[in-house]
Amino acid sequence: MLGFKRFILLLISSSFCFSWGFHAHRTIHEKAIYALPEAMAPFFLEHADYIIEASVNADQRRYVDSSEAPRHYIDLDCYGDSPLDSIPKYWSQAKAKFGEDTLQKYGILPWVINWEYQALVRAMDSGNTQLILKHITDLGHYVADACVPLHSTMNYDGQLTGQDGIHALWETSIPEAFSSDYDYFVGKALYLNDPQQFSWNLIKESFTLKDSVLDLEWELNASFDEENKYHLDLSKTDAKKTFSPAYVSAYNKVLNGMVERRLHVSIKAIASFWYSAWVDAGEPDLMGAQDREQLLKKN
Repeated sequence: MLGFKRFILLLISSSFCFSWGFHAHRTIHEKAIYALPEAMAPFFLEHADYIIEASVNADQRRYVDSSEAPRHYIDLDCYGDSPLDSIPKYWSQAKAKFGEDTLQKYGILPWVINWEYQALVRAMDSGNTQLILKHITDLGHYVADACVPLHSTMNYDGQLTGQDGIHALWETSIPEAFSSDYDYFVGKALYLNDPQQFSWNLIKESFTLKDSVLDLEWELNASFDEENKYHLDLSKTDAKKTFSPAYVSAYNKVLNGMVERRLHVSIKAIASFWYSAWVDAGEPDLMGAQDREQLLKKN
């Protein structure tokens, strides 16, 4: 029920605050494939089109499943002044301390990342291609969400500070406008010794940035009048008032490359989670597993 309330708030929001934006999620998943080691890359390249398109499946589920929404965020500031010190990192301990209803109310993103990671390890070990692809794309989506500062705060769309729409401005408008200019070289994936702690590190980094995301937009707003800040987007049948290209550009400038840096972090993190899951599964021959599965279907 608590998740449903937030789902309704998202639904009536003018920006309908999903994560990163479909364009960015697809770009992040695509670039993460090229950060993988050669030994596991063929499977990902073989299924690249699916992985890229399915990278947004988790967001699309939010239209029909109210329980999906809390999986995409954690409102750390609802846990007091030092939330990262007070929240247990393991689900069983967190549930014992706060109760599952409270955890669901404020979001469960870092635990979801760990669950999806473990599910991917099991899927890779089993050789079930369909399950492998499902958990590849969902894990990547949630990891990317953890890299978005506004997914770590109750003020996720600036609705508490009169900055409605900042969510889509930061994670959708800026990437759509400038991602073609980004340098996507992030190096190769790294093995994660503690994937669960790594997910919390991503959240911590995002949380430290959320004040800058909000404060810089607040300051920029003072230098724009209504006419120049917004424009009417006539490219869609349901014309809507959106941030003007000038405002998007100005906000990107004052952020000083933050969006691009967080996108880079997303790419490297996702590739590293995929690679680590493969190692923890015993480095299976993913292409061989696919061939065996197809052979079983023929027989």
